[in-house]
Amino acid sequence: MRISEIVAAPGAGTYSNDDQAAIAAGATRDGYFYDGAVLTPGYRSIRQPSESLQVLLVLDDDHVVAGAGVSVQYAGGSGREPVLRATAARDRWLPVLDDLLRGATLDSFRATSALVGTLGLPRSIAYGVSQALLEGAAHATRRTMAEVVAAEYGNTAPIGPVPILAQCGEDRHAAIDRMVLRGVESLPHGLINNADQLVGPGGRLLLDYAGWVRDRVVARRLDTAYEPVIHLDCYGTLGDVFSSTAQVAGFLAELADRCAPLALRIEQPVRARSREAQIDVLRSLRTLLAGSGARVQLVADEWCNTHEDVLAFLDADAADMIQIKMPDVGSIDDTVRSVLACHAAGVAAYCGGSCTETDLSARVATHVAMGAGADLLLARPGMGVDEAVMVTRNEMARTLAIIEHRSGRDRSQ
Repeated sequence: MRISEIVAAPGAGTYSNDDQAAIAAGATRDGYFYDGAVLTPGYRSIRQPSESLQVLLVLDDDHVVAGAGVSVQYAGGSGREPVLRATAARDRWLPVLDDLLRGATLDSFRATSALVGTLGLPRSIAYGVSQALLEGAAHATRRTMAEVVAAEYGNTAPIGPVPILAQCGEDRHAAIDRMVLRGVESLPHGLINNADQLVGPGGRLLLDYAGWVRDRVVARRLDTAYEPVIHLDCYGTLGDVFSSTAQVAGFLAELADRCAPLALRIEQPVRARSREAQIDVLRSLRTLLAGSGARVQLVADEWCNTHEDVLAFLDADAADMIQIKMPDVGSIDDTVRSVLACHAAGVAAYCGGSCTETDLSARVATHVAMGAGADLLLARPGMGVDEAVMVTRNEMARTLAIIEHRSGRDRSQ
């Protein structure tokens, strides 16, 4: 199976790209908009609609496979690449991709990915191109994308469902009911991105919110066996409220008690100014929490952007779970290798992403998480609960059904 043509079209992402630096500097909120000066290069306004680059590969049997390149919500911050401008990206990279890929074979995803890896693509574009290559390899070999990943990267474990994390966005209360109703394994993410309004002096507001989430789960769950992980992304705000790492650790221990009997997972409690500083603060927090016996898992996010960053966090033993933020990591090959590196280090692997992603990238990410055996998958796209859970779980259900059907058919022959 060969690629006969390459087509690309600017498209939409699901949510917005936000200038994180401008928001942190005090940009004024007006409804859904922010007013103020842009601080991060590449932005036209503090909040702008996210874009995607739709990458289409026409195969020699005239079948078309596709991928969607996107940049994450807070593109341009914490070492991330600039926000994606889809038209400019198409004009710059389509001729290069056409020269390289026209006539290329698709039977091996890893081989074709290695070929594309020589181009130095922006990671947002590499993400979209690699999605199309993975679907192409699945079509060429008559397998699901999850099976291609498992086979090519040596994952011999049975392919099964992956627990999901749903995110509520700014709908921090009503969305919880939808998550509980659907039995989401981790919730609510929380978007804890404002220290004054969401954490409060001494962390009182966050303690109250986490306790409310726990109480709501216990009160409204359909089965007493349902015990989701309370996963809160704090966007570094705990470092704004508390003056020392020891104080942050003490607060996290108190927060874990407030969430009990549900487990607590904290993403990005403190944001540092460099990768090395971020590793140091997370490693120190882990040591303090382990010494106190607090039941808190720490998740690395900021400054953990690329496969090389993942390896640095793993080498430093800086987190209990690594968010492998797939549009930032770039090529799906790098995502899978990052998952495998986490497994080898005994650290949980979270196939993360962004609310800016598309239905297409969400479906492909589901296959990648299943094939690589990730420990957690972000339900995407968007900030809504029902739609993202539907896209993710339906893709899992279809994939598992077809694998089981083919296996049963093969056994009967």
